[in-house]
Amino acid sequence: MAQLKEGDQAPAFTATDQNGKNISLSDFKGKKIILYFYPKDDTPGCTAEACNLRDNYADLTAKGFVVIGVSPDDEKSHQRFIGKFILPFLLLADKEKQILSKYEAWGEKISYGIKSVGVLRKTYIIDERGIIAHIITKVDTKEHTQQIFNELKTK
Repeated sequence: MAQLKEGDQAPAFTATDQNGKNISLSDFKGKKIILYFYPKDDTPGCTAEACNLRDNYADLTAKGFVVIGVSPDDEKSHQRFIGKFILPFLLLADKEKQILSKYEAWGEKISYGIKSVGVLRKTYIIDERGIIAHIITKVDTKEHTQQIFNELKTK
């Protein structure tokens, strides 16, 4: 399979959200999407990233974006994470890692010099036509919204 790049059609998916409701990419046709992949609910980096998106959520939605987070955690974990940090956006449970694989967000990584397989933190900005407009592979968890806005300005 060819590597995803800007200008490609975003791969279709369906997964359950924190409430067990099936959510598909096609549900957001005509909307801009920030689809972000993160390793684990309620861990320091993932919490910083989610809270940064939460704190800037009004600015993101004012620009027409829907925010969707994806991790291998289950629905109950997502419910706790959302409740603890008052997150206003959807979190999808990808326990089988199907979406993570389609979006090349699952694979080998090196952390503290140790190789492992896991979630590769990345964000896709998808336009209203379902086309990948930007891919952020080096996510700054504490300043992620600014990173997104900077990407939008540069292209």
